Amino acid sequence: MIRIELDEAALGSTRIAVSPLWDAFCSLHLLAGHRRPSWPYQEWAARAREVLKEDERVEPLRRLLHGPLNFPDFILPLPIGTTSVEEELAALRGTPPEVVRQQLAEHYPGMEDSPLVRPYQEDPPAACAALADAYQAYWDGALADLWPTMRRLVEDEVLLRARTFATEGIDALFTGLESRARWNPPVLELTKHIDAEYAAGERRLLLVPLVFAEGCRLYSTDDPEVLAVSFQARGAGVLREPPGIPGDDRLGLLLGRGRAAVLRQLGGPLTTAGLADRLSLAPSTVSEHLSVLAEAGVVTGHRVGRSVYYQLTDTGRSLLALLSGQTVLQAAG
Repeated sequence: MIRIELDEAALGSTRIAVSPLWDAFCSLHLLAGHRRPSWPYQEWAARAREVLKEDERVEPLRRLLHGPLNFPDFILPLPIGTTSVEEELAALRGTPPEVVRQQLAEHYPGMEDSPLVRPYQEDPPAACAALADAYQAYWDGALADLWPTMRRLVEDEVLLRARTFATEGIDALFTGLESRARWNPPVLELTKHIDAEYAAGERRLLLVPLVFAEGCRLYSTDDPEVLAVSFQARGAGVLREPPGIPGDDRLGLLLGRGRAAVLRQLGGPLTTAGLADRLSLAPSTVSEHLSVLAEAGVVTGHRVGRSVYYQLTDTGRSLLALLSGQTVLQAAG
């Protein structure tokens, strides 16, 4: 269990950021031989394992995955407020040698001769460049095609979490974070296979939503100004076609299968584009379904910035529960 004590300064300056590189790193951990990814990730994992196995450029990543669970920040830089993995990799390539050697000493004491550590110790710029090239090769082979959809999911998550924080406060934000996180004010507890305690001090808290958070729990405590924690973004089912509709689908018979599928997806607020991704439908088709469902009073929409988020009304939840046996929890906000 990781316990992070958060003071008023850290809570008041909490931010949420996207990081394609953090998502890529977590996805790697789903590919280990002993892992059995859950269904949204299974088809992707079969393809990604071939990239990790066959592309020799990813060797620095293979060494990293077999190293200690605790690793220095330069290996996986803090999010820098960009949705471009290339910009994040540029930050990795530009890590000052003195920072590399300082963090190596802190995280890998006595491991100077390890095949993992030695390249960074002997020639930090070359080793960081090789690691960045490995990330890029893995990204191109395993994730680049998925990124437009992943980006939409995590950006939706940022908007929703920011709205919750602004309208309901920090308690609501943390309470609904995910099943592996628990908020016992002023301590945020994270389920992990190691025990550690940290105090934020004057550092601001950075939350990072990830599509591949099932792979591992990430947290970063090296930076003197930022303490970062990852969490699972909703909607990972878009990585795979949704399961077939059962033959006794009364909801589909009543509403039509397209509108029934839209209704089933609205366990939490989603945009038209987000629904289209999950259902592999054209946004115009989803928009038409939503208009009919809204007119019938089973969904409602609210605007956040330039996006409109749809969610079930009480009538919609009751209809879904009655005809499909699916219980839908009230989403915050």
